[in-house]
Amino acid sequence: MADSKKNTGTIVTFGEVLMRLSPSENRKLVQADTMDFYFGGTEMNVATSLSNFGLSTRHVTNVSDDLVGDAAVAAMRKYGIDVSAVNRVDHPLGLYFLEVGASIRPSRIAYNRLHGAFANIDPDVVDWDKILEGCTYFHWTGITPAISENAYKTLKNALNLAKKKGITITADPAYRSNLWKYGKDGHEILKELVSSSTIFIGGVNEINEILGTDYPFEEDGFIEASKRLIEECPSIEKVFDKVRTGLSASWQKIYGRAWTGKQYITTEEIEVASVVDRIGTGDAYAAGLIYGLQHFDDEKALRFANAACGLKHTILGDVNLASVEEVLEVMEGNTGGRIKR
Repeated sequence: MADSKKNTGTIVTFGEVLMRLSPSENRKLVQADTMDFYFGGTEMNVATSLSNFGLSTRHVTNVSDDLVGDAAVAAMRKYGIDVSAVNRVDHPLGLYFLEVGASIRPSRIAYNRLHGAFANIDPDVVDWDKILEGCTYFHWTGITPAISENAYKTLKNALNLAKKKGITITADPAYRSNLWKYGKDGHEILKELVSSSTIFIGGVNEINEILGTDYPFEEDGFIEASKRLIEECPSIEKVFDKVRTGLSASWQKIYGRAWTGKQYITTEEIEVASVVDRIGTGDAYAAGLIYGLQHFDDEKALRFANAACGLKHTILGDVNLASVEEVLEVMEGNTGGRIKR
């Protein structure tokens, strides 16, 4: 097993915690009389996976000051996340509803989050100097600054201080056009925030969105797009991408590729022919990458991230509960799924 304490401090994540409500057994919402619920959120999912890998994590967020917020905090504690920077407010926790698809029927999601607890975060209440004590990695995604202007300002404060402190900043700048409702240009803000970051987790589509370019998807396009991103955002050192081929809602193929600033690297493709849950698979990739960068070289880190992503497809709920040992087994090609006795 890799040494989980090697070259690590606390990883701080910042973003919304949501309650997911979902009918069981691939039912549509109109069929369901009951629903299962889970707590997640893209950055919390990353923190959970890293905590499960044995690393120290701290999540920064707002939750509702009621029994739902109590349950959300309890879930984070259960996963081993430091909740000392979770603030309680008099606004409801964000929700989303998920119909899990199957075969040729895609999954569908409806969100209720734009006026919730996290959207009402106060930048002046978050003490980043204290929160970032002992922090070696800070992780953010493009969903957070899209939620509200206050969320954007709070994140900007964090990045400015983290950069001064020499903290490695991982950016997963997913652009969600339906979230940017408060009058700001999402592309401009994401480019600004990426310019304060160190590791870019995304590919050609994300780079084209941020830079307004039109690089093609193929290998040469990815390399050129990565070089252009590093040229325009010189604090970015490396670009790591997850490539997905969806044969159906239940059958996915994934591989990883990266531009390290010096060379192009890639992984073998992992095929998941019976998907249990696709939610959080990108977060599992990000967490696997952050763990890998602290323990392995770039190539092995990329392979670890891809294996973590593949395993998450087999785990119900938003968070990846696979262990380091399980990820390493898949990374080394043990994908037969034989029973362990």
